[in-house]
Amino acid sequence: MDWTQYIDGYCERLLPAYWAEPINAATNAAFLIAAFIMWRRVRGRGMPLAMGLVVILAMIGLGSYLFHTHAQVWAAIADTAPILLFILVYIYAVNRDVWEMRPGYALGLTALFIPFAALTIPVFQMVPGLGGSSAYAPVPLLILIYAFMLRQKTPDTARELAIGAGILIASITFRALDDPICGHLPIGTHFMWHILNAIMLGWMIEVYRRAIRTVAA
Repeated sequence: MDWTQYIDGYCERLLPAYWAEPINAATNAAFLIAAFIMWRRVRGRGMPLAMGLVVILAMIGLGSYLFHTHAQVWAAIADTAPILLFILVYIYAVNRDVWEMRPGYALGLTALFIPFAALTIPVFQMVPGLGGSSAYAPVPLLILIYAFMLRQKTPDTARELAIGAGILIASITFRALDDPICGHLPIGTHFMWHILNAIMLGWMIEVYRRAIRTVAA
């Protein structure tokens, strides 16, 4: 694998220059802002997984910044790996602390996300216009499944998870529109993926924070 291979995947990028995507690069600050806000809300509360999610949220912003400046294979991995890590840690956290599963069961159920994604991504790839964003589509689906299953146990958490899924669906929509509308909007719409994702991920940490306080009560 050529780790330095150039990747031109977004409307805003026209050249392999460091600042070829200034808006896409700058809007990654939204992840750091969201991480800072949630750090203030969870620090000192005895919520190690929530704090871990905050750290990963900051890593997402840094990884995405590297990708939208360097635009190479290694940077793409730095961009996507923290996202996958956030998903897996979040699923485990909800399984353990909201569903109140034993750690082993929570971890085993978390691992099922991989085959779940492998089965559903090809289905989403058949959706016209979704393109490469189909890789992210299983996530709001899973959140909605969790929301539905938690509607009796913790209705407030279920409703808040559904809100998070809605924000993510809007975010994925903007990501998918980046290429189709490029001819009409030269800066593209990928920057909205960053802004909405930052809001959504911060919100999901807040949902978890509220949920475990409710369970503990």
